[in-house]
Amino acid sequence: MSTNSYESPFCTRYASKEMQYIFSADKKFTTWRRLWVALARAEMKLGLGITQEQVDELEANIENIDYEMAAREEKLVRHDVMAHVHTYGACCPKADPIIHLGATSCYVGDNTDVIIMRDAMEVIKRKLVKVIYQLSQFAEKYKALPCLAYTHLQPAQLTTVGKRATLWCNELLMDLEDLEFRLKNLKLLGSKGTTGTQASFMELFAGDTDKIKELERLIAEEMGFDAVVPVSGQTYSRKMDYQVCSVLAGIAQSASKFSNDIRLLQSFKEIEEPFEKTQIGSSAMAYKRNPMRDERITSLARYVMVDVLNPAFTAGTQWFERTLDDSANKRISVAEAFLGVDAILNIMLNVTDPANGLVVYEKIIRRRVMAELPFMATENILMSEVKKGGNRQKLHEVIRQLSMQAGRRVKEEGLDNDLCELILESPDFSITKEEMDEIMKPENFIGRCPQQVEEFIADCVKPVVEANGVSDDVAEINV
Repeated sequence: MSTNSYESPFCTRYASKEMQYIFSADKKFTTWRRLWVALARAEMKLGLGITQEQVDELEANIENIDYEMAAREEKLVRHDVMAHVHTYGACCPKADPIIHLGATSCYVGDNTDVIIMRDAMEVIKRKLVKVIYQLSQFAEKYKALPCLAYTHLQPAQLTTVGKRATLWCNELLMDLEDLEFRLKNLKLLGSKGTTGTQASFMELFAGDTDKIKELERLIAEEMGFDAVVPVSGQTYSRKMDYQVCSVLAGIAQSASKFSNDIRLLQSFKEIEEPFEKTQIGSSAMAYKRNPMRDERITSLARYVMVDVLNPAFTAGTQWFERTLDDSANKRISVAEAFLGVDAILNIMLNVTDPANGLVVYEKIIRRRVMAELPFMATENILMSEVKKGGNRQKLHEVIRQLSMQAGRRVKEEGLDNDLCELILESPDFSITKEEMDEIMKPENFIGRCPQQVEEFIADCVKPVVEANGVSDDVAEINV
């Protein structure tokens, strides 16, 4: 770790080594060379004057990159692709004359960017599926545990801890669906030439259109793609970057919703994120147990959600067949969107780990439920009395007045909610203590929550898990 120059926090604190490698120089430049090999091999198969010996030499030196020479060449020629063409040629003297034949810089640059996005999306998908699975396990475990539900952050009716978890899980499933769509429809640029017309390949193949189309098919196949973009300028449409980053921003939105809910629940002392034995919550307040993991999720998610504006502006400001104002912005914004979401999912893997993840305090949850339940139970009490022959309108007014009285006791005097006792003491009600206790069971107010959880897991989560499997990824959190 350097101490005298800037290093990205994504590398030192947040993103996994796996994701960092995908956006590394080694990954980028070896992929350039694989693309040059694929081009030469396809051109050889289609009859150009390239030998198997030349292709073999290129293939043998894919990872033999002299970065010092490449840096010297780039300073000299001020062109990164040509610097690496010269560097590759230096270690492949037989193949040097045919490297990059007919191609433009975006042949290696853009195709590599698509390959990197594909590989990075596969990592995101794998981790996302595991987070969904772990959340579904949490939902199943607590599917019938009643807790307060909120509208406007005010207690409304009851839900269950598990049912609320399905809400988090469902949004991540929506993100997974978007991610899979983008992966399925991702296409290489192919070999389109300087302005997308393939004029250089028309020259090389003497106007044989079928061979030019076959050239692209062979390259795409070698690089693991079903298709290339149908038309382009010099670059693939920068909307592709925006579409991919939009999926990542969607994951960030869902993660932020989850982390903010957990932070609120931890404030209520109902649910806590993991807290290690030697962890310090505050430098001043030794008793603190701050939700720092979920706060980090929120913070990183905010960055990713804002970052998606970069490829949006880039896509909207490209001139004609291409301009270079996409380059600096693109190489930062796309990479950091992936590194950010990777870091978010690493933390979520930790927080949702069934073995040592979220801690649920059932007694606190029940105490908070029982403090609000008398208000929520008034309709059930009213219906019970009407069934016995009571006057619904009269009893409704009595309950309203007693509720105001109990509310003042709670808010102004800081005492417990005594609405049930007030109703039992009222001469207008005939309800017994036993009947009241039966009505006041929280389980009576959770509707179909347990069944909804079971159905959601069976119908929505299980097919995804069966189709993808659950990886052995563990949370990779540096600090």
